[in-house]
Amino acid sequence: LALFLQMTARLMLAVGGAVLGSLQFGYNTGVINAPQKVIEDFYNRTWLYRYEEPISPTTLTTLWSLSVAIFSVGGMIGSFSVGLFVNRFGRRNSMLMSNVLAFLSAILMGFSKMALSFEMLILGRFIIGLYSGLTTGFVPMYVGEVSPTALRGALGTFHQLGIVVGILIAQVFGLDLIMGNDSLWPLLLGFIFVPALLQCIILPFAPESPRFLLINRNEENKAKSVLKKLRGTTDVSSDLQEMKEESRQMMREKKVTIMELFRSPMYRQPILIAIVLQLSQQLSGINAVSFGGT
Repeated sequence: LALFLQMTARLMLAVGGAVLGSLQFGYNTGVINAPQKVIEDFYNRTWLYRYEEPISPTTLTTLWSLSVAIFSVGGMIGSFSVGLFVNRFGRRNSMLMSNVLAFLSAILMGFSKMALSFEMLILGRFIIGLYSGLTTGFVPMYVGEVSPTALRGALGTFHQLGIVVGILIAQVFGLDLIMGNDSLWPLLLGFIFVPALLQCIILPFAPESPRFLLINRNEENKAKSVLKKLRGTTDVSSDLQEMKEESRQMMREKKVTIMELFRSPMYRQPILIAIVLQLSQQLSGINAVSFGGT
């Protein structure tokens, strides 16, 4: 009951608005799977219209592989760019700004059939990959920083939950009877406009991360005001003290290079565990099911 009471309306709004980004990531991971045949037919018709000859199987396979894989390329670039945004613009504002990429991608992919341009579809997949890469950093960071310590673990799982729900929605919407057919597949790919719009409506009512306000901006009064709204109480001294202590510890720790992570015995074991866990996930074959299973 005590934990339930910590779930204030403002906290639920903040977490719910942020997790829409996770849902986008999951949706775009799974959405390209179901309509493969109709999109390949579109590539063939476009090639025939332009060059007056059918597309070769090799070229078709190359174009389709590029359409699928370029999402991951964008994701890799986006994930490396997270730090450029969150420390300069804040966590919430970074999520809002990244929706420009989602809107642009929705327009490119949604109108690719009308424009007879598979290049628009591929570019749209790359841009939504950038967005998804940024989201993998923005959402867990924001959710963790607005959540009370006792709920941080539970609310942190919402990021992964949003991803798998997004994959499920994409697979259902991709059925032939819904949007995975020759006439509606552009709507299927352009549907990302809806959650992006919802996030743009919800997030302005959510507060900025109190940790960002206190540690990055040194605005203690704003951080205290945000914490009061998130916690639903006037006594937030323990939360502020926890963040100040974290800040002091960060300042005491020396900066570590990538090479030092592997050379230092202190970091070697944790980094090895993290790498093995990620490799186990990737080598399990789940991505082959998500991207290519039909």
